[in-house]
Amino acid sequence: MNPVAVRQAVLADLEVAAGLFDQYRQFQGKAADLPASRTFLHDRFNHAESVVFLATVQGEAVGFAQLYPSFSSTALARVFILNDLFVAKAGRRAGVASALLAAVEAYAWSLGACRVSLNVAQGNVSAQELYDAAGWARDAEFFMYHRYPPKP
Repeated sequence: MNPVAVRQAVLADLEVAAGLFDQYRQFQGKAADLPASRTFLHDRFNHAESVVFLATVQGEAVGFAQLYPSFSSTALARVFILNDLFVAKAGRRAGVASALLAAVEAYAWSLGACRVSLNVAQGNVSAQELYDAAGWARDAEFFMYHRYPPKP
């Protein structure tokens, strides 16, 4: 098995990251749109609004994770939202997702974060198993609610 390397992405990685991000969006049921994916990530890089990690195997980018910074008022500490984690078919079942999770956690803890949070689709059992195996805990205290703008 080839080792997985994970590093924080920089603006020079935009094309590779955008390709993976577009695949991720398609996996989530969205239409392919590489230009929009590139623009979205470019804006996150330019405004330092997220942290992106790239996973490679033998130099080929096979996965990414994207963290959004936030804060907990009650804990008086930094938190991160793991909004996106994706592994391309070529990297699945090779430890890529686990390596990305480890990098995300190491980054968050190095900055004194009190937690990293994520949402996972109820039907995405393989991701739930990954998070359970990595020691993540399902929230038993809070329900998540959303509010969307009215449709015209």
